[in-house]
Amino acid sequence: MENPHSGTLAAALELVRGLPRKPAVVSVDGRSSSGKTTLAARIAAAVPGACVVHTDDIAWHHAVLDWAGLLADGVLRPFRSGRDVSYRPPQWDVRGRSGSIDVPASCPLLLVEGVGSGRRELSGLLDAVIWVETDAAERDRRDAVRVAAGETTPDDYAAWMAEEEPFVAGQRTWERADLIVRGSH
Repeated sequence: MENPHSGTLAAALELVRGLPRKPAVVSVDGRSSSGKTTLAARIAAAVPGACVVHTDDIAWHHAVLDWAGLLADGVLRPFRSGRDVSYRPPQWDVRGRSGSIDVPASCPLLLVEGVGSGRRELSGLLDAVIWVETDAAERDRRDAVRVAAGETTPDDYAAWMAEEEPFVAGQRTWERADLIVRGSH
């Protein structure tokens, strides 16, 4: 998975700051427990007014990876058209989840973080894709901690991996990424 565009947080910041379209939309993609959330939070902290949308919130009780239409129609297209976004995925209403996914039109950088956020079918709505690559042993260790903490059950984790592995292998997002960042620290 060598890539001449591999880098660090500094390289990620250089990438997002150099994007010609403003506001910019950047995917932070990678496998489960690779460090996507941490990287997206660090980028957002360094760019005043930046927002992060987590695909886990879009997918909540909907589908593991079949949520691209919800993200595109509920968040990305309205944001691209210059509108404030206040989106409640359908399952939030069905299951009584409070709140909404909010992105003000004034946001200079929207980071979309999660497995599959850099998928091919969203490419026309993204300005850049950052792939977070982490060693399998470290991802497994992090996932085991999540299961032990009760964030997910062993059965739900196994079901997630049964969908994630072939999806990631089919998408091969790292091959289209503008930057690859190591998530092992």
